[in-house]
Amino acid sequence: MMEDAVFNISFLYEGKQYSGWVNPSDKLNDEGNPVSFHVVLNDVSLGYLSFRDCNWTINEDRPRGLVLAAGKEIEKHYAF
Repeated sequence: MMEDAVFNISFLYEGKQYSGWVNPSDKLNDEGNPVSFHVVLNDVSLGYLSFRDCNWTINEDRPRGLVLAAGKEIEKHYAF
């Protein structure tokens, strides 16, 4: 795991401030971006987000809007 690949995110969702970090996987897709991202928000693991077919998915049962908000922050970091 490359520690320097981890980056911080922060955003507002439904009136609540979320901040945390994203740890991208070492495995890359055809575009050269990580295939998944472990996301921790407010000291709680959100889960592993993946971007497939222009859509964010997650391996946990989480509010769709929160997943999309976290995904948007990852997109900003990688300029998808």
